[in-house]
Amino acid sequence: MSQAQISACPACLAAPAAKDMAHERDMKDSQITLSLPAIHCAACISGVERALMRQSGVRAARVNLTLKRAQVEADDTTSGQELADALTAIGFEAYELDAGTLAATQTDRAGRAILTRIAVSGFAMMNVMLLSVAVWSGASDATRDMFHWISAAIAVPAIAYAAQPFFISAWTALRAKRLNMDVPISLAILLAVGMSLYEISLSGRHAYFDAALSLTFFLLAGRYLDYRTRSIARSAAEELAALEVPRAMLDDGTIVPIGDLTTDHIVRVVPGARVPVDGIVTGGASELDRSLLTGETLPVGAAKGSLVSAGEVNLTGPLLVQVTAAGADSSLHRLADLVAMAETSRNRYTSLADRAARIYAPLVHLLALFAFIGWVVATGDVRHALNVAVAVLIITCPCALGLAVPAVTTAASGRLFRAGMLIKSATALERLAEVDTVVFDKTGTLTQGRPQPSNWDAIAPEARSIVMALAAGSAHPLSSALYDAARASHCAPADVSEITEVPGQGIEAQWNGQRIRLGRAAWLGAEALAQTATYLQIGDQPAVAFTFVDHLRDGAEQAVAALKAQGKDVILLSGDAPAAVADIAARVGIDAWEAECLPLGKASRVKELAEAGRKVLMIGDGLNDTAALAASHVSISPASALEATRVVSDIVLLGNSLAPIGDATTLAVSATRRIKENFAIAAGYNMIAIPIALAGFATPLAAALAMSTSSITVSLNALRLRGFK
Repeated sequence: MSQAQISACPACLAAPAAKDMAHERDMKDSQITLSLPAIHCAACISGVERALMRQSGVRAARVNLTLKRAQVEADDTTSGQELADALTAIGFEAYELDAGTLAATQTDRAGRAILTRIAVSGFAMMNVMLLSVAVWSGASDATRDMFHWISAAIAVPAIAYAAQPFFISAWTALRAKRLNMDVPISLAILLAVGMSLYEISLSGRHAYFDAALSLTFFLLAGRYLDYRTRSIARSAAEELAALEVPRAMLDDGTIVPIGDLTTDHIVRVVPGARVPVDGIVTGGASELDRSLLTGETLPVGAAKGSLVSAGEVNLTGPLLVQVTAAGADSSLHRLADLVAMAETSRNRYTSLADRAARIYAPLVHLLALFAFIGWVVATGDVRHALNVAVAVLIITCPCALGLAVPAVTTAASGRLFRAGMLIKSATALERLAEVDTVVFDKTGTLTQGRPQPSNWDAIAPEARSIVMALAAGSAHPLSSALYDAARASHCAPADVSEITEVPGQGIEAQWNGQRIRLGRAAWLGAEALAQTATYLQIGDQPAVAFTFVDHLRDGAEQAVAALKAQGKDVILLSGDAPAAVADIAARVGIDAWEAECLPLGKASRVKELAEAGRKVLMIGDGLNDTAALAASHVSISPASALEATRVVSDIVLLGNSLAPIGDATTLAVSATRRIKENFAIAAGYNMIAIPIALAGFATPLAAALAMSTSSITVSLNALRLRGFK
């Protein structure tokens, strides 16, 4: 008999979809992760996804450009190696990743390899340029030829090594009868080297080894800077993966891999260490730092019986933890899966970039061909025509276009996650930027949803004893709050009998021969107070009111103030009584509110706003909010919300504070603006660069500098979101 898996982390509550998917996958499908070390552009993403979807048994495939991985959902009969071989056969280098290695973060191996190639091409470029100075200074005949041949001896092997990433990618693409970004780059480099060898074999005056090396050097430098900006804008999925601990210490001091742990094991977590598993504390007392998972900065106490989650940091004392879930079953891993899925989702801007890149790549070659033919016809100078064609091939590569959206979405999703918000939906960020009306639920959203008695100490001891006895038999939130207050005040329950719960009304029983009731004012014939309350009636005596206060959720006033400052209309919809709703609305600064709203009434109100042309953000946590959340333009639910509510929500608030909501709406607007700016940068660059190249005013070296500059500009523009306040 298997034990239930328990998770304590509030953030894991944000991942019900991932948990359900994992269970379904175990039953029907397998999840395959492929490493794609050679992909680097939007065309690669669409090419890999289309190729995978053509394979038998594949149900879904998503590529994460930042992680250079593909997540594939396939039948359990589909082999990961078969998929990797299929991608390799059509030009995409692919390897199956073992599930046990996925927790490891990316290394800088790719960056070091690019740096090495940059160093080789840069060293060769400087030496060839020194030799070129002698030729430019007037060397002729045999001396000029000697310098040219020495330059060739330096340049050819240097280019053969340094430009390998471009050559390999282009060759594999052409073998698969497709085009990618590296085809025009490789053609340009090879044309420059080929023309140079042809010239010096005929003792010609011109050679272009310095241009070919400079082209290689600057293209590699641009690719490395792009790699670095992607590393700086680390995805939330990577950050979560970095929290996973590969090994754990058992209670006897033995160190074992996380994959070997079962629910029979007890692990020891020393102060300063990260909790490696989900589990229950069986010994010790300490404080835990959950800030990286929930955004909460205050430490949380942990003692015997407390639930802990993988990724939390043990601060003060040693703990013994009974394992309930480890590795891929832990809440941290499920949350990482959900984050990675959200990051690989693509909104309409990304789709536009992909389509533009696919159309644009063939146009690059056509433009270069037309430029070559045109210049040959116009001048008869084949050498100059080739130079123009090479410049066109380089300057028109749509690298900036391919980076326009991924750079922004990666930076924005990571920023929001660090602020305590998890994006679940593909287009949530885009839709959040369009919001002009915000609708809040009350209980459990603006408030903590845990009412506390406010006049307990003013009630007679006899009434308190009776209430404790009645409340003990009810699961109603107000009854639970009364029972907890009675226990805290060391109250003894009265001796009551024949306890009966009347659905929708309250509880009644017998005490000392009298009928006693606890419940609604109307049921008892009492006058209802203008606040949340329940009422006790003993025999024919007047009813006694027990009043309650529900404390505001942290950051509620701050979030409402921020949203109103942005010019958004804020509305409160609640099923509670008018007096209670009015009180909360006044406390948080909401002017428009509606009370006693049924679930369908909330949904209808949201639909009315939408039909009036409003873009509604709905924030709620209960089953009665589910229909309204689904009907809204974009939706947010706290991590403490019911599972059904979190499933339909676009964004999950991981921590307890509502304060990040105000910043999130501003960040969404800023991210959308960055995407549009990036498209403008890419389009403006091409509008200027293409005519210059076609007119013959751009050398291959200038073209390389221009292309790299545009790509770097787009990435740096996206990284402005990291400093967003």
